[in-house]
Amino acid sequence: MRDLSWNEIFKDLKNKVYYPVYLLMGEEPFYIDVISRYIEENVLDDTEKEFNQTVLYGRETDIPTIISTAKRFPMMANHQVVIIKEAQNIKDFEGLIPYFENPLKSTILVICHKYKSLRKNTRVVKKAGEVGVVMDSKKVYDNKMPEWISDYVLRHGYKIGPKATQMLADHLGNDLGKVVNEIKKVFISLPKGNEVTPLLIEQNIGISKDFNVFELQDALGTKNAFKAFQIAKYFGDNPKSNPFVLTVAMLYNYFSKLMLYHSLKETNRTKLAGELGVPPFLLQGYIKGASNYSSPKLVEIFSLLREYDLKSKGVDNVSADQGELLKELVYKILN
Repeated sequence: MRDLSWNEIFKDLKNKVYYPVYLLMGEEPFYIDVISRYIEENVLDDTEKEFNQTVLYGRETDIPTIISTAKRFPMMANHQVVIIKEAQNIKDFEGLIPYFENPLKSTILVICHKYKSLRKNTRVVKKAGEVGVVMDSKKVYDNKMPEWISDYVLRHGYKIGPKATQMLADHLGNDLGKVVNEIKKVFISLPKGNEVTPLLIEQNIGISKDFNVFELQDALGTKNAFKAFQIAKYFGDNPKSNPFVLTVAMLYNYFSKLMLYHSLKETNRTKLAGELGVPPFLLQGYIKGASNYSSPKLVEIFSLLREYDLKSKGVDNVSADQGELLKELVYKILN
């Protein structure tokens, strides 16, 4: 089975190497959109598209319609492009097997099966891979996002430092479409070759370079009470940009890594960073944090995080708003 990465598929497309079938599936829709959009916009010119490009939607079509459309010959063009969007909504997907067994060479059939993968050992996937390409688009884990962001920025001709990378990763999560859209806001006014800095991120995306979850973690890890309370106040004053539930989730992740550090015997810093699932440049901060919080204290902090998560949802809390809750939580973590 021809199972290719999105980079390999994209390289082939740029070199005008086309396949009769593209089965693009998986949890992460970003790569599926990148490949299908490129095919939709670049394989045919504007004149050819009028007669030779068809877009169908899974909720509105069926297998016989897809097959009959794919079997049409192109008019005054070398290829016909048929794109099936929202293919995860198609019933009887196995019904495509007869077409996969004998696809029309002049048709480029692009199937966008988002948010979940078909099992690779099924006959329909195997047949698609025999005549075309299958791409399984997997989610990028949170701990891999800094590396992904850095690679994306470098690939587009810009530079970015560790702090700016971590700001974006902490604030935007692992929704690649959202991350890319926000980064492009910085690219618009930034000449190629220049650096995406924390200040530019603050000006163009609205993530404060001084008051964000990354800085809050650092303040708590170093026991910098003044800075921690400053950030907590800022979060309380700007709850929409800094939702309490997200802050608690990020703090839970941070303190979980400190607990993990206490259990590790590894001394090699590179391997230690890998065990913790953090970029090497952040390792020293976790070492410092672990020295300030013993395992028993961390157990207490996990209990506090659960308690205040429930309070933010109204459990045993009548009047305190999220800003007040965060200040209380920060105080109890530090003491």
